[in-house]
Amino acid sequence: MSISPAPLSVAASLPAPTLLSAPAFLPAPDGTRLAHRRSGSGDPLLCVPGGPADSAYLGDLGGLSAHRALVIPDLRGTGRSAVPVDPGSYRCDRQVEDIEALRRHLGLDRFDLLGHSAGADIATGYAARYPHRVARLVLVTPGARAVGIETRAETRRALALERADEPWFPAAFAALEAIVAGEGSDWEAIAPFLYGRWDEAARRHHDGARPGNPEAVAGFGAEGAFTPAVTRAALAAFPGPVLLLAGAHDLNSPPAAVAAYAALFPYATLRVQPGAGHYPWLDDPERFAAAVEGFLAATSATARPGMTDRR
Repeated sequence: MSISPAPLSVAASLPAPTLLSAPAFLPAPDGTRLAHRRSGSGDPLLCVPGGPADSAYLGDLGGLSAHRALVIPDLRGTGRSAVPVDPGSYRCDRQVEDIEALRRHLGLDRFDLLGHSAGADIATGYAARYPHRVARLVLVTPGARAVGIETRAETRRALALERADEPWFPAAFAALEAIVAGEGSDWEAIAPFLYGRWDEAARRHHDGARPGNPEAVAGFGAEGAFTPAVTRAALAAFPGPVLLLAGAHDLNSPPAAVAAYAALFPYATLRVQPGAGHYPWLDDPERFAAAVEGFLAATSATARPGMTDRR
C-alpha cells in the first residue's frame, strides 16, 4: 500500500556563490569545527561524500552545479573539518547530527539530499531520523550497511568477470579472488573495478578519493553505528521520492544490491548507468547530471513521486 507523499517544497534558492567556493565553517553539536563548500547556484542540493574521505573527490558531480547549488560538507576528521576530541563521534549514526547542524546553519526548512557510497549511509540515516526535512533523496552507488544489505562474493565475482578483456584484469582479478578467500588484502590492486575506464583520469581520481584518516574509517562502522531493522522500518514510511543510481560495472555497490535498496522505499526510482563504476559522474558526466537533475525536476511540487523504474 502506498502512502500520500508530503509536499515537496524546499527553501528558497541560495544566493549564487563562487564556483567551488572557499570552505565555510560551523560548529557541530559537540563543538567540532566542520567545513563545507558550495558550487553552482539555484535550489540547494546537500551532497554527503563517502569514504570517509576528503569531499574534493566529488568535484562538481559531473557538472550538476550547472543546475543546483551544491553544498558539500567535509565529514569530521576529513578534508578541512577538524578531528573530533571524541573518536566515538566518527560513528555513522552520530554524524547524522552533523548534517542536521548544517541544515540549521544554512537556514533550510526542507531540502534535497544526496549521498554517495558510505555517505549514503549517513544520508539514509538522516532521512530515517528527519523525514520531514528531506524533500527528495538521491543515493549514488550507495553503501548499504545502514540497511543491512550484503552482497555475496559470487555476485562480485560474476560482475568482475564481465571485464575479463581489460588489460588490467588478470592482476586485479587475482587480488579480488585472494580478498574474497580471506587470503589477501591488496585493495589497491582491485581499484580498476571501481571505474568504467581505468585510464589516467581514473588513476588521478582514485589517488584523491582515498580515505586519509584511518581512525575515521574504523570509527564509521563501529559497534552501534547501524540498526538496520529500525532504519528499514523508517524508510518504509518515507514520504518523499528517492533516486537510487547504480553503476553497471560497480563492484562496490553492484546493481543487484542497489535494486534491493530501492525496494525498501515506497517511492523509488532505480537507474543503472551503463559503462559506469562507483563514480558515475566521472565515467559519463553528462548522463549522470542529466539523470540526477531530471529526477529532481520531475519530482517537483507539481509532480507525483516516481515509482520504481528499472530502466
